[in-house]
Amino acid sequence: MEFKMVQKELELQSRGWIPTFHDVSKEVIEIVKESGIKNGTVCIASHHTTCSVMVQEASHDLDTFDLEYLQHDLLDIMRKMIPDFAEENQYRHPGPIHTQFGRYVNEPGDYTSKNTDGHLRSVFFGRSETMTIKDGELDGGEFAHVYFVDWDHVRARRRQLNITVMGTTEDVGDRKYKDGSVIDTSRKYLESEKAYMEEFDLQQKR
Repeated sequence: MEFKMVQKELELQSRGWIPTFHDVSKEVIEIVKESGIKNGTVCIASHHTTCSVMVQEASHDLDTFDLEYLQHDLLDIMRKMIPDFAEENQYRHPGPIHTQFGRYVNEPGDYTSKNTDGHLRSVFFGRSETMTIKDGELDGGEFAHVYFVDWDHVRARRRQLNITVMGTTEDVGDRKYKDGSVIDTSRKYLESEKAYMEEFDLQQKR
């Protein structure tokens, strides 16, 4: 069985001033199809520590911030958990050494280091997602879209998303586990756990 791997990089432009949600579903689907890989996986990974990858439903409606309603609901929850960096010394990070490091690497100003909220949100969501490829198609179910989320909103900047497709160019045959029978995951009680106890009579005789 032949194994193949394809890697691509997507260049994206985030707007700044508010987190950016990039819908990259179309590009990921195209990369999977062009790879020639029939069955395997695709890893969608952020190149940046303040960005995440999310697989979620598209909620269609857009608000005046150009965010889908579900995206803005998510942002509202994250702002409650991890507030936007809006006050001096709101977070421990960045300290004076890290701020000086920003100047050393030619950041445009100290304000660009005040992206602690983006780092913490990225930790919660993670920087990558892995999806299955079945018969040459991305297996996202009926409603899944792939989003690259840039939580860092201190300024507009160029971002990179890495796509790695791995798998075989051949068919894999029947995928059904135990002929597709439904797996019963409900709790199973031992006979000793269902046995008669004298205390039952007290309840019944009241």
